[in-house]
Amino acid sequence: MADPSPFFLILASGSPRRKDLLADLNLEFKIIPTEIPEIPCPEETARSFSRRMARRKTELVSSFYPHNWVLGADTVVVLEKQIFGKPEHSRQAKKFLQSLSGKTHQVITSFCLLNRAEKKTVTVSVSTRVTFKSLSAQEINWYIRTGEPLDKAGAYAIQGKGAFCVEKIQGSYTNVVGLPVTEVLEALKKHAGLRLL
Repeated sequence: MADPSPFFLILASGSPRRKDLLADLNLEFKIIPTEIPEIPCPEETARSFSRRMARRKTELVSSFYPHNWVLGADTVVVLEKQIFGKPEHSRQAKKFLQSLSGKTHQVITSFCLLNRAEKKTVTVSVSTRVTFKSLSAQEINWYIRTGEPLDKAGAYAIQGKGAFCVEKIQGSYTNVVGLPVTEVLEALKKHAGLRLL
């Protein structure tokens, strides 16, 4: 028998990766993209910055959909306390990839679930360690020419052509893609009343 009131979610993100990950869970959701400046405050840690951005995106969309559960997320790449967001141009993408080459960095995705009408909010951060192989100048230049690095945190997509950069990961793969599916699903079940039928 069908659920008379199916769970419906608002995704406060225009990310195709997050859309695909949620769609794979067979959840009903509507996409409302957000555009806010993503600038770390002085002395702000990568984790704090990611959590603040996730909350701001969620709060913005939730103000228009107060009776729905809204999910927002933010992903950052961090190496030795330096935050790598989305590169603004190919030169910056090249610098990012040169910095990450042969090293282990962290990918932190924070997500926020909010229902204004129920006065419920939960924010979770998940971290994954990613080790890059040593990249040659030729490999970096080839990858940048594909265009893929330009709208990705850290200038690479683990689920795309950028997989060739990655030697090893420790932790959640979907977290590196842009949404830690295991943790999101648990939060939806625990806090938002999602039932898997």
